[in-house]
Amino acid sequence: MAVIRLENVSKRFGEVAAVSGFTETVGDGEFVSLLGPSGCGKTTTLRIIAGFERASDGRVFIGDQLVSCAQTRTSVPPERRNIGMVFQSYAVWPHMNVFDNVGYPLKVRRVPREMIRVKVEQVLDLVHLAGMDRRLPSQLSGGQQQRVALARALVAEPALLLLDEPLSNLDAKLRESMRFEIKDVQRRLKITVLYVTHDQAEAMVLSDRIIVMAKGVTQQSDVPRRIYEHPANRFVADFIGLINFLDGRVVSSPGGPGCVELDGIPGPARVECELPPSARAGDRITLAVRPENVRVSSTPLAAGVRARLARKVYLGNQVDYRVAAGATEIRVAAEAGGDDLDEGHEVWLELRKVFALAK
Repeated sequence: MAVIRLENVSKRFGEVAAVSGFTETVGDGEFVSLLGPSGCGKTTTLRIIAGFERASDGRVFIGDQLVSCAQTRTSVPPERRNIGMVFQSYAVWPHMNVFDNVGYPLKVRRVPREMIRVKVEQVLDLVHLAGMDRRLPSQLSGGQQQRVALARALVAEPALLLLDEPLSNLDAKLRESMRFEIKDVQRRLKITVLYVTHDQAEAMVLSDRIIVMAKGVTQQSDVPRRIYEHPANRFVADFIGLINFLDGRVVSSPGGPGCVELDGIPGPARVECELPPSARAGDRITLAVRPENVRVSSTPLAAGVRARLARKVYLGNQVDYRVAAGATEIRVAAEAGGDDLDEGHEVWLELRKVFALAK
């Protein structure tokens, strides 16, 4: 296992800054996801750690070893960094059977044949491919090919496992099952993992910690629950899950629980929430509330916002409502069952767990 430490790492492609001042530490045995939209710098960061890209600035340590330093032009080759890597495209050799694919990293290290057999059998059992060692990749499903790639990355017992969107080529149900398999393998081996994805649900399920990136810069680094419930800014709040943004004006005293009057909603509509210490009466502010934290009712609510149900979509386990409160559309997620609400009818909304966003 290993600790990864990145110190002020940057990467420029001409005038474009793919990564800017990236400073993070991934703990020994920690599972950390780099999460963000396409082009945010997450794969470039992973490739710098792996040694496939040279950083323009900064230093990278894997354990106690300095593997990359732009100032001294240090760059340890990928094969000497003691890493395993799983790519988005699987990258399994079509002319080799499962055994030869998985054993290849040991073969190039000149490990004795009998030891290769023992290690390959152990890792195939770990990823639930025992008995499939003589099959060709063309005889395997997508999920099985992905397990071959994972087994090949693990067979040499690396200190660090890097995964670059390894599940994006799988269908939804297979992707979900593979998430749990990857997490199970990581827990059993207690290996350090850095995982690149743009799938928020994937990051939430797998990660001990999530690093959200945008335009090459870290926006927030925290445990999944805090990322979801206490996003650092509007970008993080919008990227992680569904959310409603509500603009308004502070009408209460600064700091602590306060009151905000919402724009564009008849009433006047006021909601209570925790305000930042810097907030002052009269300040403009943006509030956020998750759809599952909005209650919708066909009967008046004491502190409710009066609105009109514009659209209703049945999703099986829940119902997705689009509700018009004046000029503002609010999205509501409610459990299916006992629904007596019809499109076009008057409803009342209760906003719960509302939070203010940092500017």
